[in-house]
Amino acid sequence: MVTLEESYDICKGLNKHFEKGYYFLSGLLPPEKRRHIYALYGLYRYAKEVGDKSASASPEDRIESLESFSERFFTDLGTGLSEEPVLMAAIDTIVKFDIPKEYFGRFLNSMKMDIERSTFGDFSELSRYMDGSAGAVGEIVQAVLGVSSDLAIENARELGIAIQLTSFIRDIPTDLDRQKIYIPQDEVEGFGATVAFESRKPNDGFKELLKFEIARIRELYERSKAGDKYFDQSAEKCISAIRSLNSQILDRIESVDYDVFSVRVQVPALNRLRVFAGARLL
Repeated sequence: MVTLEESYDICKGLNKHFEKGYYFLSGLLPPEKRRHIYALYGLYRYAKEVGDKSASASPEDRIESLESFSERFFTDLGTGLSEEPVLMAAIDTIVKFDIPKEYFGRFLNSMKMDIERSTFGDFSELSRYMDGSAGAVGEIVQAVLGVSSDLAIENARELGIAIQLTSFIRDIPTDLDRQKIYIPQDEVEGFGATVAFESRKPNDGFKELLKFEIARIRELYERSKAGDKYFDQSAEKCISAIRSLNSQILDRIESVDYDVFSVRVQVPALNRLRVFAGARLL
């Protein structure tokens, strides 16, 4: 069996391998907080792998695997200990920071919803999904970063949701490959963008749809700034850098005239270094 420190190292490795951008920005945090963020990412990645299982697995099998994992996770959380390599560090972190159990219930429920659904009728339906997939994640992370006021919790949710919505519009082609569309169907149809999703070529309606989506996301990013003042300096630097880099994804989508089908938009490495360096100097 691995030791607790080895479990933290495993989670760090998962973060470095799968989310290099966030791993890089976590360097703005003190080492003690950084390792706990790694542990929470390890939990997310583990649960995602369980839910995804394999391309050939039926939705019923994937849900069964996810429910089995959830049962093990909450059993371990109840005892405060786990023998599973990734969960050891995650459980230790959750107990240490007294993170509410219900956050993880919402998070795991959203993973189940993601297996069950391929589209969302309107933004209200999508919001119910994002409550766990992004909102709860924001709440979980802020519990580790530490805030001086509960007023920051809603802003953490808004930032998490804005980041996920940014990914949804950037990743439209790859999500289509998985038979998924996260943009609300009433908005797709209302802007006359259905044919663009079918042909994977942007028409005028698709461009207007993305303009609408980007405006909503930018409003969420702006509102989320209100919570920054409740974090300590290191956490505020990290959050500000994450917001800046994700906002630049929106800028780059606009710069390619909303053609996310032809190129997967990325923030250049030099820009990432500038944001990191700028945050270090604050």
